[in-house]
Amino acid sequence: MKYTYKTSGTCSTMITFDKDENGVVTNVAFTGGCNGNLKAISKLVNGMPADQIAKILGGNTCREKPTSCADQLAKAVTSV
Repeated sequence: MKYTYKTSGTCSTMITFDKDENGVVTNVAFTGGCNGNLKAISKLVNGMPADQIAKILGGNTCREKPTSCADQLAKAVTSV
C-alpha cells in the first residue's frame, strides 16, 4: 500500500513509500531536501522491514535540529 507522510522540522516536506503486509518498505521518495543524499537513503532502505529502518535511522539528527530526514523516514514507516 502507498503512504504519504508530512515531515516536520526538516528541509524535505514529504515522504512517500510503499509498505506491504509484512512491513517491507519499497519505493521511498522524498520531496525537497538534499536530493543526492535522500536518493541514496531511499536506495539503501529499499526492501527493508520498517522496524529495521526505524532501528537504524531513528534518532538521527541534522546539524542543530532534533530530527533529520532519515529520522523522519523512521517515524513515517512505523506510523502506519
